[in-house]
Amino acid sequence: MVGHVSRLLLIFILLVLSGFLLTIICMFRETVVFDQRIFEVHQIQRSVHTVFKPPEILRPLDINTYCARFGQEPTVEEAKEERDLLNSMAWPGPLVQGLPVELSSDPAKSYFVIQGSSTQQLGGQLLVTVYVQDFLGLPKNHGGDFLIARLHSPELGAGVAGKVHDHQDGTYTVLFPLLWAGVAWVEITMVHPSEAVVVLKRLQEEQPDRVFFKSLFISGNLSETTVCNLCLPLNQNPLCNYTDPLTGEPWYCYKPEKLGCDTRINHYKGGYKTNLLSKYEAQFFQSDVNIKIPIPASVMDKVIVLPTEEGQAKVKNSYIPAGYYLHDTWTPLNGAVIQQFNDSSAITHCLRGKAVYMFGDSTVRQWFEYLSAVPNLQQVIPYRPKKTGPFMAEDKRNNILVSYRCHGPPIRFGTVPSSQLRYVANELDKIQGGPDTVVLVSVWSHFSTYPVEIYIRRLRHIRRAVVRLLNREPATLVVIRTANLQEIYSESSLFNSDWFSLQRDVVLRAMFRGLRVQLLDAWEMTLAHHLPHDIHPPHSIIKNMIDLILTYICPVGKI
Repeated sequence: MVGHVSRLLLIFILLVLSGFLLTIICMFRETVVFDQRIFEVHQIQRSVHTVFKPPEILRPLDINTYCARFGQEPTVEEAKEERDLLNSMAWPGPLVQGLPVELSSDPAKSYFVIQGSSTQQLGGQLLVTVYVQDFLGLPKNHGGDFLIARLHSPELGAGVAGKVHDHQDGTYTVLFPLLWAGVAWVEITMVHPSEAVVVLKRLQEEQPDRVFFKSLFISGNLSETTVCNLCLPLNQNPLCNYTDPLTGEPWYCYKPEKLGCDTRINHYKGGYKTNLLSKYEAQFFQSDVNIKIPIPASVMDKVIVLPTEEGQAKVKNSYIPAGYYLHDTWTPLNGAVIQQFNDSSAITHCLRGKAVYMFGDSTVRQWFEYLSAVPNLQQVIPYRPKKTGPFMAEDKRNNILVSYRCHGPPIRFGTVPSSQLRYVANELDKIQGGPDTVVLVSVWSHFSTYPVEIYIRRLRHIRRAVVRLLNREPATLVVIRTANLQEIYSESSLFNSDWFSLQRDVVLRAMFRGLRVQLLDAWEMTLAHHLPHDIHPPHSIIKNMIDLILTYICPVGKI
């Protein structure tokens, strides 16, 4: 009996050992299979990276620019305003950078869908959904693409800007108010894919001096030229400090080797830096591929807008633009009744007894050129350089004075005498103001290459001066011009991209909100128009801008 039990115990032990050994073998086999699968996955990943590996990895975005050390420290209140502004304009984008260009946004593969019927009612709202896809035809799963939109009827000379909402999942909603009857076409354009915006952010922070300036220094027979900028890289060369004593706006030049800083006689644009992008980054800036390329419709790209019927309920629009074009004439939607100043006598009649001061870049100089062409307005300073000014024209018989002065550095003009480099805030403080005084300001384009904080600081000084002017004479008319869209290519987009302009446009609107100033919406006036985008808008758009300004000066019933 004992022997039988011993045999059973032995068999049981052998079975346990066999089971344990079998378990070990199975586990080993599963481990081998798992490792084999992991190896295969790694092989696939390695092959993918071999095919699509970018030549260089994107550089990090969050780098403290050396611009930060220049200029006065903001107060606690100013720092909070700056922080709030930067937060309000934060731009979404891809969480993962350095992915193959095939996975970037492709406007040609993307498409839009008009929601609702092909017939819509006047006064209603058109809803359009945009689906962004990559070059492989796969849906994007993040936002950050820079899209612009307009609804237009070419045969009616009609157009209005659309409002784009980014859902941050690769889809976008565009809203259009339906403001005229007839056939209206939807136009959606991708200005930049989200991957390009990442690069523009980097350039804004890391390369603020990619447009550089120079000054000539002369004393006797000696002359030297050095590089100047709002912020300069740290090196061994001493700097000449030309910081404005009133506003605290910084400006520096490298000190000449032999001459003193007080021998500087002029300022001019030196040029543009090159080789700013890696080969990988350059793929996102191809003029015929992913810069300002239209997005096609999936099915229909137009709607028929029907007149409203009597007694029909009005649709409440969630988006109200600044205005729209009809028969190539701009109609603002703020309640102002715009007038047409189609002949010089009407312009002269409106401006009689007025002093019009213009400050800023070349886009406000266009207004001076338009008005100075009116008969009887004679230029008083004809010998100034054609583009740099300052300019002044007057009609003594009708007591009209119109002047223009460019804003202070950075200004990308030709040669400007150092003595004529004036800051807008300081010039505004020289104006007494009153009901016969008009001030027009446009400051935006020449700040596109700098961090946004630089632009905020400049506008803050101008805003303070505007407040002082309006406190002196509340009846003074102040018109602030916004940024406008422009033509951009592979190289120019690194310096003058519409994305840079949009960022500054957002800042400008926020900083002058609530003040007793008129905002001239050049952004929408160029976006809604049928003519190609140009940093210097064509004559027909300028004419509409001047009509709007003159309407502010001489509202209906005043002339």
